[in-house]
Amino acid sequence: MSVVHSQIKESSISQPAEWFALRETAQELAAGLPFPDKQDEAWRFIDLSPLKKIEFQTDLAPSALTIKDIARWSVPEACARLVFVDGVYMPALSQPNDSVLSLKSAFKHYGLIAQHLGRYAPMQDDIFAAQNTSLWRDGAFVFFTKSEARPVHLLFVMTQKQLVAYPRVLIVTANGVQGSVIEDYVAADEQVYFSNCVTEVVLQERALLAHTKIQREAKSAFHINNCAVQLASGSAYKSQTISLGARLSRQNLKVTQDGEGAHAELDGLALIGGRQTADTHTQMDHAKPYGTSTQLHKCIVDGAAHAVFNGIVHVREGAQLTNSAQSSRNLLLSDKAHVDTKPQLEIFADDVKCAHGATVGQLDADELFYLKSRGLDETTARKLLTYAFAAEIIDKIPVDSLVQSLRHTVFEQTQNAAAL
Repeated sequence: MSVVHSQIKESSISQPAEWFALRETAQELAAGLPFPDKQDEAWRFIDLSPLKKIEFQTDLAPSALTIKDIARWSVPEACARLVFVDGVYMPALSQPNDSVLSLKSAFKHYGLIAQHLGRYAPMQDDIFAAQNTSLWRDGAFVFFTKSEARPVHLLFVMTQKQLVAYPRVLIVTANGVQGSVIEDYVAADEQVYFSNCVTEVVLQERALLAHTKIQREAKSAFHINNCAVQLASGSAYKSQTISLGARLSRQNLKVTQDGEGAHAELDGLALIGGRQTADTHTQMDHAKPYGTSTQLHKCIVDGAAHAVFNGIVHVREGAQLTNSAQSSRNLLLSDKAHVDTKPQLEIFADDVKCAHGATVGQLDADELFYLKSRGLDETTARKLLTYAFAAEIIDKIPVDSLVQSLRHTVFEQTQNAAAL
C-alpha cells in the first residue's frame, strides 16, 4: 500500500462518531496535500524519494512477541507500560492503570480525548500528520490526574518488513501535577519499514511534564514524528529527544506557550553514522507574556551521515518579557560527515531577551593529546570525548536505567570514531 494514497479501512476501526469524523477530515486533507520534495523549504535538506518508492503494507497481523522478547527494552522504574507491536496494542505485554490506557480502551475518558485528539497535530499542512490521523489503529492515552514520580513507558516495537505503522500518543495533565513519560521506538530486527508517529501533549496550569523520546529504530527504517505541545499558564515542559536509528528520521516538535509564565526546555541529540540522515525541526511559539525557554540540540555525525537542525523561536506581538535561548552544537567524526544547522529568531515584541547560536567542529586535538598522554589509545580517547559531548543531553534524562543504557549505546556507536 502506498504511503501517499492509504485509505481508511472501517472494518479495522472501533471508534465513536466524533473520531470517525476526524479521520474523514484527515483523509481528505492527506489526499489534497503534496508529497514533500526538496523544493519545499522545510524539506530541502533531505531526499524523501526512497520512502515514496516503497510499497508499504498496513493492517497486517502483529507478530506474537513475549515478555522475554521485549525485556531488553524494559524500564524497571516505570509505574505503567503500554506496548504496541507493529502499531497494534498488546494487552498481554502491557501494564496499564486507570490513567495509562490504550486510546481505544479509554472509554470513560472519551470526552477528554475528543476535546484534544487531533486538535494540535499539523494536519492542514503536513501529509504525514494527516495520514496518521486517518489511519492509526490504536494509540496511547496518558492522563496525569495526580503527581507521579515514576515514569510511564510507551514502547512501540516494529517487527515486519515493508510495514507502515501509525503510532499515536495523547498526553494530558491536570492542574498542578507532575509526571514523566518515556516514548520509545525500537525494532526487533533489521528491516525496512516506516513509523509515521504523532504525539499531542496538553499541560494544564502549573503542571510539569518530563518527556523523553527515544528513536532507536532499525538502521534501514524510516521514522517521521510530529509532536505538538500546548502549555497553559505556569506550566513547564522538559523534553529530551534522542535520535539513534533509522535510515532517514525526521523529528518535528512544536511547543506553543498558550498561557502566561510557561516554561519549556527542549534538548535533543542525534547520533548517526554510515549513510543515515537525521532531520530535526523545532518551533518554540511564545504566544503569551513572561514565557521562558531553552533549547540545546547536539549532533554527532560519523561516516557519510547527514544531520539537519532547523529551530525557530517565534515571539508573537504582545508576548512581552519573553526570555529564550537556543543553541545548536555539532560534532563531525569523519571528513564525509555533513551538518546543516539553522537556528532562527522571529521576534514581534519589543521587550524580550532572546539569543541563538550554532557551532560545527571536530574533536579537539589538545584534548585528544591530553588523554593519549595519560595512556589511553586513540580509539578509547575519541570514544570518551564523544560521550562527554553527548552526556550533557543524556544525563538530563530523569530515569537512571535509561541513562545507563544510552551511555552503552553511545560507546558502541562510536567504535569507528578513530577512522579520521
